[in-house]
Amino acid sequence: MVTAIPTYSLNDGSTLPAIGFGTYPLKADEGVSAIVSALETGYRLLDSAVNYDNEHAVGEAIRRSGVPREEIQVTTKIPGRHHAYDEARASIRGSLERLGVDYTDLHLIHWPNPSVGLYAEAWQALVDARAAGEVRAIGVSNFTQEHLDRIIGETGVTPAVNQIELHPYFPQEQMRAVNERLGIRTEAWSPMGKRQAPFGEPPVADAAAAHGVTPGQVILRWHHQIGSLPIPKSATPERQQLNLDVFGFELTDDEVAAITALGNDDGRLFGGDPDTHEEM
Repeated sequence: MVTAIPTYSLNDGSTLPAIGFGTYPLKADEGVSAIVSALETGYRLLDSAVNYDNEHAVGEAIRRSGVPREEIQVTTKIPGRHHAYDEARASIRGSLERLGVDYTDLHLIHWPNPSVGLYAEAWQALVDARAAGEVRAIGVSNFTQEHLDRIIGETGVTPAVNQIELHPYFPQEQMRAVNERLGIRTEAWSPMGKRQAPFGEPPVADAAAAHGVTPGQVILRWHHQIGSLPIPKSATPERQQLNLDVFGFELTDDEVAAITALGNDDGRLFGGDPDTHEEM
């Protein structure tokens, strides 16, 4: 049996489960089945986006699952091309329609799209959408300290979440510290490290052997112990269950430090498309 999932309290008084389920690239009937399986396994936080082109599938999975809507927390994201205020508000309403829900539980700006520079308008749109009851919690994704400082300075509202690429090869210690100082919860996309998952690295493999778990479980447990909320992706029921079952053991401080030491924060060695969270 999967150990109960802890929750995090956000800076706006809402809460999130300590692990979520990534839905990219799950689409159509196959995607619906995988998401229903995740909900049946026990996931209660679903991560989608306009650019994943699967909000219809996520909404259909929620309805088919039989899990009460109020027990499921749905995340989606405003894409970079919809940052002008009116377009951002329209994007939010479009997501509600495609998902078939009255509100989203967490709505993010997918990335700041800095060359256009309208992300502060998108942020104001999210602030107003929250006031209108269209969204519950609001946040950002792929934002740096500069981007965070601007939107907080212009609106007085701090994001509840900043979802960033984060895994043992890219532990983001500086950005995690910025988020923590500002009271923002760090979420991790590509929490395993995408195609270069460090399953065979000695700190990961040795910890897996010591605790009788899989390397993937070690990595997700590492996320939890550094305060990161991971959003793993899997269409396989067995893997979904393993990824969720990471709260019944604890890594030592030395194990956490050794896994973190695998990383290189000097540059984006593992970069991808920030508007899809996938490799280009």
